[in-house]
Amino acid sequence: MKLVVQVKLTLDAVQAPAVERTVHAANEAATWVSAISFERFRLKGTVRELRTLCYGELKARGFGARAAQHIIKRVADAYATLRANIKAGNLGPEGSKRRRTAESKPVTFRPDAAHTYDDRCLSWNYDAQTVSIWTLAGRIKNVRFACSPAALKQLTTHRKGESDLIQRDGRLFLIATLDIPEPDPYEPKGFLGVDRGITNLATTSDGDNHTGRRLGRYRRWQARKKAELQAKQTRSARQLLKKRARREARHATHLNHTISKTVVAVAQRTERGIALEALRGIRERVTVPRDQRARLSSWPFHQLGAFIAYKAKRAGVPFIEVDPAHTSQRCPRCGHTERANRPTRDHFHCRRCGLAGPADHVAGVNIAQRGVTAWVFVNMPDPAPA
Repeated sequence: MKLVVQVKLTLDAVQAPAVERTVHAANEAATWVSAISFERFRLKGTVRELRTLCYGELKARGFGARAAQHIIKRVADAYATLRANIKAGNLGPEGSKRRRTAESKPVTFRPDAAHTYDDRCLSWNYDAQTVSIWTLAGRIKNVRFACSPAALKQLTTHRKGESDLIQRDGRLFLIATLDIPEPDPYEPKGFLGVDRGITNLATTSDGDNHTGRRLGRYRRWQARKKAELQAKQTRSARQLLKKRARREARHATHLNHTISKTVVAVAQRTERGIALEALRGIRERVTVPRDQRARLSSWPFHQLGAFIAYKAKRAGVPFIEVDPAHTSQRCPRCGHTERANRPTRDHFHCRRCGLAGPADHVAGVNIAQRGVTAWVFVNMPDPAPA
């Protein structure tokens, strides 16, 4: 399986300007190639066509052969991703304003966006914790990087393929790709159902509840501070707004990592699989009052599901997604499904058999039951030919 590790580069006064200039120049060149591609081929430029048109000019700008190839491939990949999003309907139906805007102008690249390096342009020395990196000013050696001992061990053992150089808040980072072997999943002795929500970020079928109360308070506090900064309308206020937004995102990411690690550890210890609801497209399907839109938009349910999925895959824990329909309205004991079974958001009470309890816990039990059924169908042997 593919994972990434981020390390921070520690550059001196001579190294930093050269690396920063290379990142900015590479993104400026990518924007130029994108404009050529859009003018000639609209959204359908390929690597081969762009190489014929732009390779010579990129070499004249001082880029090496590998750097020029990476710039061209980045542009072609950006348009391929745009075409895929349009085809999937992620930018709205044909004729929508968002889709027309995406189709009417070339893709542009931010000055500090990630630039790709392969092993010919970037070499690692794990013992000394240094890298040797190509720049427009020549190859720079002995650039120190910092990371945790666990990340360094993963880099030493599993790093493979390309790395991305990115500038963020005036600091430079390398994002390295890891190719970690996947253990074979064991045969589960049941499933651990996980119900995701806003008030309770995750509730398992065992009754473990990971509340989102602290995260909600933190988001409301951040919203008040951001409103105060927005009212100032100064350059420093805008910079602080961006800084606070990233800090809030890191806080939610840390919380999701903690929850997902706990869920996977419980499932692994009890030799069970993990079942989650397939909640794709929920923002398009669910409407909420205006005062709750920001809360729904900042709900990190997709990230939590992705974290649980990849941690389970890495640990060899069986993982499956199930149909989310009526999981909070169905009685796990008698199977009766009715909206009246859930008189309030937090409480469940079956109108037929009288089973009562926390609604999120009941939903987790239903998800676990569906996980058992779905796992049987997914792993059912192929029927014998007639």
